[in-house]
Amino acid sequence: MRLKDKVAIVTGGARGIGKAISELFAKEGATVVIWDLLEEGEETAQGIQLEGGKAEFQRISVTDMASVQKAVEGIAEKYGKIDILINNAGITRDRTLLKMSEEEWQSVIDVNLKGVFNCTKSVVPHMKTNGYGRIVTAASNVALRGNFGQTNYAATKAAVIAMAKTWTLEFGRYGITSNCVAPGFTLTEMTAAIPKEHLVNVKDTIPLRIVADPIDIAYGYLYLASDEARFVSGICLTIDGGWAR
Repeated sequence: MRLKDKVAIVTGGARGIGKAISELFAKEGATVVIWDLLEEGEETAQGIQLEGGKAEFQRISVTDMASVQKAVEGIAEKYGKIDILINNAGITRDRTLLKMSEEEWQSVIDVNLKGVFNCTKSVVPHMKTNGYGRIVTAASNVALRGNFGQTNYAATKAAVIAMAKTWTLEFGRYGITSNCVAPGFTLTEMTAAIPKEHLVNVKDTIPLRIVADPIDIAYGYLYLASDEARFVSGICLTIDGGWAR
C-alpha cells in the first residue's frame, strides 16, 4: 500500500489516463477525490468504491479559481489534509498555426495552463502547513519535440514543465516535491476511433513498437506520488516507449 492514508486530488480523473491514476492510487491505499466536468467521474468513483477503495467525485472546472478554492477548502476540512495533487486535466484543439482561431488557442491555455496554476496555488498552502506534498503535472512528449498542428497544446505542456521546476525551488523547503510526467501516444477513449492503419504507422515511430495503455502511464504517476520518490523533484518523467529520445 504505497499511498496508505494519503489524500489525493486527481483532476481530469473521469476517464483515460486520469481514470487509471485514480483507480491505481485507490488500490494503493489513497483516498481519491476525482475532479472532472464529465459525469463519468461518478461512475469511476463508484467503481473504485465497489472494489473496496475510497473515492468521491466532484464536478469541478479547473479554470474557475473560485470553485477550485472552495473545493480545496472542503476537502481539507473533511479529510484534514491534502497530500497529493495530480494536475491531469487537459484538452486539445488541434490545428496548424495559420488556421488556429483565438478561441482554440485560448481554450487550451485556460485548461492546460491556467488550470494547473489554479489548482496548485489553491492546494499548496495546505501542503505547506502539513510539511508534506506531492505535485505531479501532466506534460507530454510533444513538449520536448513539438508536433504538427499542436502549437497551443505543445506550448502549454512545455510551460508546465518549467512551472514544475520552479515550484521545486519554491516549495522544496516545505517537504513538497514537484514533477511532471510526459506521456506518449496512449490508447484512451479519445484515440479509440483512430483507424487501424494509422495506429500501425504510430507504432512504427515508437522504438518499442507498442502503444501505451493508460495503466502504463499511471505507474509513473504512482512512483512520483509515493514516498519512494521523496528525493525526486524537478524532473519530467517521459513515458513514451522511446519516442522523444
